[in-house]
Amino acid sequence: MVERVIATPAALALIAELQGRHGPVMFHQSGGCCDNSAANCYLPTDLTIGAQDVLLGHVGGAPFYIGKSQYAYWKHTQLIVDVIEGQGGTFSLECDTGKAFHTRSRLFTDQEWAGIADLVARDLA
Repeated sequence: MVERVIATPAALALIAELQGRHGPVMFHQSGGCCDNSAANCYLPTDLTIGAQDVLLGHVGGAPFYIGKSQYAYWKHTQLIVDVIEGQGGTFSLECDTGKAFHTRSRLFTDQEWAGIADLVARDLA
């Protein structure tokens, strides 16, 4: 089955750096308010995950969540966590590194979609 979220080598390196500093981390795809639409990295104790959040998978060993309403919009895409130079949002753990997580996406192929459509329907129910 195709992964619904993946990370680039640069993102995996930054995740490992943050895990080395902080221990376990997690991600939540921001809905676009104060921190734009970005993959925000948190300590597991910094954000409460609820029934309206969907676990898309893991990147660098860290769970990656997205809000259900936003997932309904992005469901046809594979999210790709990358890193850009510069400061991203102030809520994310990497804010002092001079780098920021950045979410890219690509549409699933018809074959990939056929393999995950039931899972997506379950997650959105």
